[in-house]
Amino acid sequence: MILKAQDHYSSLDEATSSSSSSEDEAIDSEEEILTCEGDLLLVRRTLSNQFSEIDQSQRENLFHTRCKVLENIYSLIVDSGSSSNFCSTRLIDKLALTTKPHPKPYKMKWINEERRIVVNQQASIPISIGKYKEEVLCDIVPLEASHVLLGRP
Repeated sequence: MILKAQDHYSSLDEATSSSSSSEDEAIDSEEEILTCEGDLLLVRRTLSNQFSEIDQSQRENLFHTRCKVLENIYSLIVDSGSSSNFCSTRLIDKLALTTKPHPKPYKMKWINEERRIVVNQQASIPISIGKYKEEVLCDIVPLEASHVLLGRP
């Protein structure tokens, strides 16, 4: 079956074409439809015209892995661009780890957030990766990407 405009159709099995007589009369009585003229107010994004180089430095400096903290497995990021060690508030809450006041509290601003985060707590996190075990002093922040972020010493 082949569909055509205005409910006309033709079938391969039948050599007939069908339409209703009232529709034929409506087509004959239609007036000429005028097209709209003017500027089209539409913005199109053209990716080929907006070429920019991708900064690979962030991607090259991150190393994602898993670690054990008190026999539980958590995600860990090693970031050579960061100058501190951080752990998530969720990790502290889940494991009920003890915290202590930060000796020098500071404010930091995340990339996507407009407000500054006050870093005023620290915790000692017992991390093990394979046979390597270490107690790492981390600043406590609301991390979303990982549970632990290790920076440069």
